[in-house]
Amino acid sequence: MGEYGVSLDELRTLMEYRGTEAREKIDQDYGGTSELCKRLKTDQNGGIANTEAELQKRRTAFGANEIPPHPPKCFLQLVWEALQDVTLIILLVAAIVSLALSFYKPPDDEEDARGQDDSEHEAGWIEGCAILISVIVVVMVTALNDYTKERQFRGLQAKIETEHKFSVIRGGESIQIVVNELVVGDIAQIKYGDLLPADGVLIQSNDLKIDESSLTGESDQIRKSPEQDPVVLSGTHVMEGSGKMLVTAVGVNSQTGIIMTLLGAARTVVEEERKAAKRDGGDRSAVELEDGTRQALIQSEGKAEANGEVEKAPMPAIEENKKERSVLQAKLTRLAIQIGYAGSFVAACTVLILVIRFCITEYAVNGRNFKVKDFEQFVNFLIIGVTVLVVAVPEGLPLAVTLSLAYSVKKMMHDNNLVRHLDACETMGNATSICSDKTGTLTTNRMTVVQSFINDVHYKEIPKMEKLDKATLDLLMNCICINSSYSSQVIPAKQIGEQATQLGNKTECGLLGFVLALGNSYQEIRDKNPEESIFKVYTFNSVRKSMSTVIRKGNGYRVFSKGASEIITKRCNYFLGKDGKLQKFSEKDQERLVRDVIEPMASDGLRTICLAYKDYVRSGESHSENDTTFSSDPDWEDETKVTEELTAVAIVGIQDPVRPEVPEAIQKCQHAGITVRMVTGDNINTARSIATSCGILKPGDDFIALEGKEFNARIRDANGEVSQEKLDMLWPKLRVLARAQPTDKYTLVKGIIDSKATESREVVAVTGDGTNDGPALKKADVGFAMGIAGTDVAKEASDIILTDDNFTSIVKAVMWGRNVYDSIAKFLQFQLTVNVVAVVVAFVGACAIQDTPLKAVQMLWVNLIMDTLASLALATEMPTEELLKRKPYGRTSPLISRTMSKNILGHALYQLVVLFLLIFLGDQWFQVTSGRFAEMHAPPSQHFTIVFNAFVLMTLFNEINARKIHGERNIFAGLFSNPIYYIIWIATFISQILIVQFGGRWFSCAALDLEQWLWCLALGVSVLLWGQVVTSIPTGSLPTQMTIGGGEPDTAQMLLPGEYEDPDTHEKRSGQILWIRGLTRLQTQLRVVKAFRSNLEEFDERRSIASTHSMQSMRGWGRMGASSPDPNGTRAAVAALSHRASPQPYPYYHHQQPRSPSPQPQIVLENGGGTNVEKVPLVQKWSPAHGASSRISKSMSLDTPVSVAHV
Repeated sequence: MGEYGVSLDELRTLMEYRGTEAREKIDQDYGGTSELCKRLKTDQNGGIANTEAELQKRRTAFGANEIPPHPPKCFLQLVWEALQDVTLIILLVAAIVSLALSFYKPPDDEEDARGQDDSEHEAGWIEGCAILISVIVVVMVTALNDYTKERQFRGLQAKIETEHKFSVIRGGESIQIVVNELVVGDIAQIKYGDLLPADGVLIQSNDLKIDESSLTGESDQIRKSPEQDPVVLSGTHVMEGSGKMLVTAVGVNSQTGIIMTLLGAARTVVEEERKAAKRDGGDRSAVELEDGTRQALIQSEGKAEANGEVEKAPMPAIEENKKERSVLQAKLTRLAIQIGYAGSFVAACTVLILVIRFCITEYAVNGRNFKVKDFEQFVNFLIIGVTVLVVAVPEGLPLAVTLSLAYSVKKMMHDNNLVRHLDACETMGNATSICSDKTGTLTTNRMTVVQSFINDVHYKEIPKMEKLDKATLDLLMNCICINSSYSSQVIPAKQIGEQATQLGNKTECGLLGFVLALGNSYQEIRDKNPEESIFKVYTFNSVRKSMSTVIRKGNGYRVFSKGASEIITKRCNYFLGKDGKLQKFSEKDQERLVRDVIEPMASDGLRTICLAYKDYVRSGESHSENDTTFSSDPDWEDETKVTEELTAVAIVGIQDPVRPEVPEAIQKCQHAGITVRMVTGDNINTARSIATSCGILKPGDDFIALEGKEFNARIRDANGEVSQEKLDMLWPKLRVLARAQPTDKYTLVKGIIDSKATESREVVAVTGDGTNDGPALKKADVGFAMGIAGTDVAKEASDIILTDDNFTSIVKAVMWGRNVYDSIAKFLQFQLTVNVVAVVVAFVGACAIQDTPLKAVQMLWVNLIMDTLASLALATEMPTEELLKRKPYGRTSPLISRTMSKNILGHALYQLVVLFLLIFLGDQWFQVTSGRFAEMHAPPSQHFTIVFNAFVLMTLFNEINARKIHGERNIFAGLFSNPIYYIIWIATFISQILIVQFGGRWFSCAALDLEQWLWCLALGVSVLLWGQVVTSIPTGSLPTQMTIGGGEPDTAQMLLPGEYEDPDTHEKRSGQILWIRGLTRLQTQLRVVKAFRSNLEEFDERRSIASTHSMQSMRGWGRMGASSPDPNGTRAAVAALSHRASPQPYPYYHHQQPRSPSPQPQIVLENGGGTNVEKVPLVQKWSPAHGASSRISKSMSLDTPVSVAHV
């Protein structure tokens, strides 16, 4: 056992017990929880010593709270994967064949000798070698991009992990630590909304309920307490209550860690079996994994019969659930496929024309016989055709998307936006509506009590303590200090002039600050009433909107209650009046109190809280008229009865001032065409006051503010169902929703998203911080969670985390989103111009002069310029305030606008005219030898070098034009604000000079003189002047058919890489890959992103999996594997583990889902003392979506642990 009185294996075994069994095991083996603490050398109240030596000693004995990440792919692996591109493989093979044929010397032939001299023949190998080197450069650049992104995303992963902190007690002090610093023996404080980062045993709990659906598949909340069910597990959510736990297992030894370890083994086993099945041609339906996009297929076993036999149950068909892709991704996908088909057609025609023309000329007209050397010509034609395809297919599109998003994500972190899902950047640019919380987002979240109503006196400032009735003051102090989470604290300022630090719930901190301001110490009161002595707690949640605590008082009990003033006052029968005298509190008194106290406070923008109490006195003992007598203990589960007939002590008004920068930010949103709505749980008057301060409501505007109840009454039909028609009449004018339940927020968000009342469909962003905000955050197009005040559940359900909880950060996210969209559009405008010109020149050249004026190596260089370099240059533009001066694009706006189409066609036409004039007349103008109809292996000509040079320079200068996509005339505006852009541009220009002057045969170039260079440069600069001519053409006069990619993207029939796989053979069809090269490259470019994707997003809506933690379930797997006729039974069980949600810093929000009706093996889960016994299905049935898409989306969560990459 070593230094501690308990071993690692014993603790792991202990964590496999549940309910009363766990309680009995702890009592039997260790003599109770307190003895277990002693064995682990932990103080129940003070925790462990906070020294590095002590922590290291515990990590050595019990392990660290980390799951080893999946090792990153090395550079060579990324190179190998970049080589999988079909067109690159064809080019490589063709280049090798060309190289081999160039060394083949046929028998001397006089006719052949006349065609070329020895030096020409000896130089024949250079072209093949140059293509090989070009391919290697393309592969290395692709691999380097992937390698850079991998490092970037791992850095982001580390950032997200450090954002997840947990509260522990060390050295007698409550501190916040990063979860991976937890050690066995820590005393952790758990509260509503937490995701548990380690396994533990409860020491103390208050009304604690935990959602274990991520482990058991059951969405019922399980009540936990030290007496009944003390074991709590990592990866589960605290849905209600609070407590303290002793950490007993961390990292790979926790239940989550054990599953992760099995999951790694399962992946290896399943992969090997899939390969074996493919080799043997056997049944592949059992388990198939492909690139992280195909989920394992669990063949569930039938229900165990009484005789112990296990029969195979048939697999019911489950409807495939197609995930929606982001708007931009969907449009780009469709465009890339269309261009791919067109490029493939032109490339095939080019090869056919060259081959047919050669055959007719040589064999029919000249009457020459076929020679082995002719193979070299055919290989050369193939190289030309494939090169045309390389230039035609815009594989740079996905690279530009990835680069732009990755760059934006990195920069957004400096703007306090921690992006968890890449597509949220782009979607945010289209946002038309923001539903924002009030507290902390629009306000500072620094609560201060500024008004109070005590003993019938309304104080507009902090009252003097001596003016207050002593009995009332004592009740008030106890009610605030005891009836609050003990983790809420106010740390005094270290220096004069600084503000005190508020830790924990900010409303409670405001009340504790009131205690300090009255000259009392809240810690002294808490020390007299330690957390362990508290009898019962009804914790605050968004449904109760109140919190109550029960303590023992003599032979009876005292209930303290606090909450929203209009809710608590309705439960009060008495009020402590002048000088602390007890007064009856009737409905009329309540109305007067609301009118004279609560509404004036709310109108000042204050949150009003009522503090009340109630005493339970045993029958026969002396009692006051407001006491409740009892003979047998009250039913503490009947919360309504416990918290009625209260006596009100005081009403306080808490100020949470509006952030000074928020009104300006909201004004920017309104100018940018974005509607801001406030959704809050506060009083309608408070909400209206804050909304007016922020600028959401303005005097004279025809907008409305509603309470949740009235909102529901207006939008529901006679059957109580939400009517979209009624909602459409309401939401356009709604600006404030007060006293809103989480369901109201969800209803509003869903209604706006589904609405077709506006011309362009709405794109909705939502902010949230509570556990119950999860559904609304998930439903929103972009969900923002609060990084400071937000619960772990809210963070998990979100797309972006606001690390400063500030609304202005949302405005910055809008700017970045619009910038991403514009960056992609800029690159698209630039690349499509180059595509059109290069393909037409190659095709016409093949038809007219039996050769392409742009050689294979030259086109690969152009491809490198327009793909990697241009995408990097154009995708890294910084956002400007100008982006907020236009309306959002919306869901249905075209990908290529009429302005962009005008620019693409205008510039392409100009460049084609220039190039064709140079090809057919350039030799006469410049008085150089014509390059037309040159023999194979002939030295490079100055003629075609001028054509190549002019094309590249026109392309380079057009890259400056492409920076503007909205018809701006000043194309140089902000040119030097992006160093990446101009460094790449200058480097490309210098490289072009070196290639032309010194490239020689390697680049099929002949050096040019100064005059020729000046002409080429003049043609390049002329593109800028031509750009002004194109801009002058009025866009409105162009037909609307010139827009591309408009309308609602077809999410149901999305053409994605995954759909080009044969589900039977599980292999990609190469012919289709050739057509969608851009999309196969998309898979390559997003490889690193996939490393962070969640394994079960497709499964998120119907998640259900067996508890892997009880001894019964482990034995169940053993029996299932042993008795099943399926030899892969064990494998299926292990594969089942791989479908449990991966433990994330912010795990998935769970929705209650109906259980699969099919018969299955069952295990028993005991809740509490065994009164509530449930059957839990051991393995749930599930069918993977065969069309599962590989995409940047919510399913590609950046914060998924690296250890589950590609499962």
